[in-house]
Amino acid sequence: MTKARRILIVGSAGSGKSTLARMIGDRLGLPVYHMDREVFWLPGWVERDKADQMAQIARIVAQDTWVFEGNHSSSFAMREARAETLIWLDVPVWKRLLRVSRRQWQGRGKVRADAADGCAETMWRLPGFLWFIFHTARASHRKLAALFAQSVLPKHRLTTFAEVDAFVRALPIVGADVATGSAPRAGLGKG
Repeated sequence: MTKARRILIVGSAGSGKSTLARMIGDRLGLPVYHMDREVFWLPGWVERDKADQMAQIARIVAQDTWVFEGNHSSSFAMREARAETLIWLDVPVWKRLLRVSRRQWQGRGKVRADAADGCAETMWRLPGFLWFIFHTARASHRKLAALFAQSVLPKHRLTTFAEVDAFVRALPIVGADVATGSAPRAGLGKG
């Protein structure tokens, strides 16, 4: 993993993909790309055209280095073909529901770093998003499990936030101050 230059992160909604991508990018000095920001959404929660989504994905994966997080099953083969490492965040649905609720409450009215400009968190979207997470949990898990099982990439399945934290802490720190050991802090929360 320490020599990987292109890292693909998948996981169901609310599993912590964006947070993990930022932490890995910070530790390894790699650019981070978010499916929600670069592919799915235009400003104001307008969904990007499907052909444009695929063009955006192709543009990102063609680059030499990246941490690319997000789910888009129709482009998985394209992303996996260029990736050097696959990470699956396989977090229980109840933890994901809590994370999303907390994220929306704390971020209401603000645009997250992994969201497109003008796509602020709003409480009115929360019930529908929670319903989506709950009702797609089994199908999403089956699909991700199958993709993960068939992948020939070096891969990591992380199921708790404690595992995520340990994984990030084990990564080398590119550009860290060796004398002080200063570096980006790992941390998704309690496991």
